[in-house]
Amino acid sequence: MAHALEFYPGKCRHIHGHTYILHVSVQGNILDSPGAPLDGMIADFTDIKQWVKSEVIEIFDHALVLRQNSEHANMNWSETNWSRILLTSYQPTCENIMLDIRDRLNKKIADGLELVQLRLYETPTSYAEWKK
Repeated sequence: MAHALEFYPGKCRHIHGHTYILHVSVQGNILDSPGAPLDGMIADFTDIKQWVKSEVIEIFDHALVLRQNSEHANMNWSETNWSRILLTSYQPTCENIMLDIRDRLNKKIADGLELVQLRLYETPTSYAEWKK
């Protein structure tokens, strides 16, 4: 994903990209039902991966994230080959993107699960974290 930080005094004010890594933690009650397919689990990891993929990866992966009405967002992107432009109401910092992800995940969370922690790495050593 790429972004630009409007008015930032350093290089990050220019469009640039990162290889983000997202850690998602959920909690719920462990099913205690011998013989049931999900016995001993709160959820199937496959279902959790699909939830994150549909609500986060498919939206942000290889996208350019810009604050709407910023200098970069006001370029005529329709005249380019860029089709994955995500315009936001917020400055697209790691912290704000993480909160956007939290809100997107909470809108579609499975019954019985609760989102309790997110960690979004922007670089291998820099991340933003949210805990419930």
